[in-house]
Parts: sequence; structure tokens; C-alpha cells
Amino acid sequence: MTGRLRALWTTPAADGAIGPGPRDWLLVAALLVATALEGSLRSDVTWRPVAVALAVVIVACLPWRRVRPTACVAVAFGGIVLVQAASLVLGTATSVGLISSACVLLVAYAAVRWGSGRAVALLLALLVPLVLLGRGRDWRSPADIVAELVVLSLPIAVALAVRAQATSRSRELERVRASERVQLARDLHDTVAHHVSAMVVRAQAGRVVAATDPAAAVDALRLIEEEGSRTLREMRAIVGALRDGIGDGPEVAPTASLRDVEGLSRPAGGGPAVTVTIDADADDVNPAVAAALYRIAQESVTNALRHAEGAARIDVRVTEDGARIRLRVTDDGAPPPSTGAGFGIVGMRERAALLGGSVEAGPASGGGWVVDAVLPTTGEGR
Repeated sequence: MTGRLRALWTTPAADGAIGPGPRDWLLVAALLVATALEGSLRSDVTWRPVAVALAVVIVACLPWRRVRPTACVAVAFGGIVLVQAASLVLGTATSVGLISSACVLLVAYAAVRWGSGRAVALLLALLVPLVLLGRGRDWRSPADIVAELVVLSLPIAVALAVRAQATSRSRELERVRASERVQLARDLHDTVAHHVSAMVVRAQAGRVVAATDPAAAVDALRLIEEEGSRTLREMRAIVGALRDGIGDGPEVAPTASLRDVEGLSRPAGGGPAVTVTIDADADDVNPAVAAALYRIAQESVTNALRHAEGAARIDVRVTEDGARIRLRVTDDGAPPPSTGAGFGIVGMRERAALLGGSVEAGPASGGGWVVDAVLPTTGEGR
């Protein structure tokens, strides 16, 4: 139990919380109007000025409930507890408050959804006296107790579910990004290792025949050999560190090339036809860029085959424009119901960004879906 409480207390705030926005101010305006109407029209309000002031304070906290959940919980729920305690001590017949004060449930939701463990602990600590203060005065039957507990627990339960789902998706996105980085590191390793190994072999051969050449040639070959061997060792060490930090993966596979994109073509039958057009010189493209283009094309075609409902044709076109090369994959099917970036699109964008490029995906203007990737032919990423 102690360990769980410590884990709750040290839980960090969730990422992605946003500050006050236009919808928050519209909500505040609507609730202030409701508070004013209720405070002036209802005849059964106990301590009317206090009840109205309390409701205004709660409403004023709402715009900052996501970015300042601990402070909002302290002000909103702390204020309710203090007012209810004062009313109980002074012997009022009913609790002090307006119906519009029920918007405090939004503060409870935000504290659990976005807040740290301290915010959640403070919320729970204030809910206990809040519930106990209603005993004997607001609770008329066991059903009233159950109803109050359900009302207070519902936003907390919903916030826990939403936060768990967001955390799961965030972890999956990180896994996808890490996987793409490892794959790119393997591709870079294969490419560099091939060229450096060839340089070492040539340097060694040069030393063998250098007896008939000037001494300077021998020394130059020795430097080439040493530099090539050093580069190869450092590259292997970097890739090994990436693998150790992320987890064991499959052995290095042959690096895909721009010519491998042509292998994605397929005739119609049992699915849409895939046509591939390459208008670029494969020899001018950095091998790492070529491998990235192939992976992006492969993922795009796979997504189209799976999700493009009613598609009859998928077009893959690779064009070269000076220092940049472009991949465009289009289909004529119905776009998927959700246009949010899935894990596959996230992986494509991560791979392209590492090489200094970009990937855009979304519905095409004339129907269907389009994936547009642009990368520098030299692969000079960040």
C-alpha cells in the first residue's frame, strides 16, 4: 500500500495539456450567465451572496483546469469544503451552493486527466470531507449516498480511462519512432560499411604493390586503411548502442534500394492494381534516402491495400527535381473514416525527418488518399 501511495504521489503530469482557449471562455460566459440567473431567480438559495461568489470562483478556475490542476482543485474544492463546513457549524438547514457550481466536476476530471499525482491526492483528500459534510443534512436515504458517490466518481473514472488510453498511444508512438530510428541506423550501417570496407580492401591491396611506388604513396595508403578501419569501428559501435538501448532486433538485412520500389507493382486481381513509375537516376540518390523511399512506399501501398475501400488502382511515382526526390502514392478508393495520423504515418514522418525530408498524408482533392514524401537526394538530415 505504501508503495502504491508513493507511486501515486510521484506520478508526473500528463503531456499535452493546453491553456485557456476560445471554447473555455465561451463556457465561462455561459456559466456566469447561468449563475446570475440562478442567483437572482431562485428563492430557496441559502446564503445567496456566498453561494453566488462560490460559483463565480469555481467558474473562474475552469480555463486553467488543465495547466494548473492542483491550484484549481485547491481553490474550487477547498472553497466548497470551507463553505459547507461553515454552514454546518452555523446550523443552516440546507447546504450552501448553486446548481451551476456542479461545473466543479470539470475540475475533478481535469485533475485526474492532466494533473500530477499530487493534484489527484489533493482531490481525493478534499472529496472525503466534502462527502462527510453532507451526512445527516443532504443525505435523505441510502440512495442519496449512492447517487452522490456516483456523481463524484463518474468524472474521475472517465478521466482515468482517457488518460490510460492516451498513455498507451503515446508509448506505442514512441515504440514506432524508436523502431524507425533503429531501422534507419541499420540502413546507414549497411551503406557506410559497404563503402568503407571496400576502401580498406583497396588500401590493403595498395600497400602490397606499393613497393614499386614512392614512399609517400605507401604512407597515404596506410592512412586510408587506418581511417577506414576507425570509421567502421565507430559506426558499428553507434549502431550497437542503438540496439542495446532499444532492445534486441533482427540481424541487419540488405539495404533496400530505389530499384526495389519497382517490386511493389502488381496486376489487378484480388485487389487494386499497383503501378510504379520511377523518373529518377538511382545512382544519384543517397542509399539511405533510397532505402527510406522504399520503406515509405511499401508502407503507403500496404495501407492503401488494407484501408482504401473500393480502390481499383494505386499509383506510385518517384520523381527527381534537382537536389530533392519526391515520392507520391495515390489511390482512388474511399478515404478511411479517421484522418488522424496512425502509427504507420508517424513512422514514415519520423524516417523522413531524420534525413531532412517530410511526409504529408491525407485525402486527395479529387477523391482517394495521397501520401507525398519529399527528401533531399543527399540525405542530409538533422
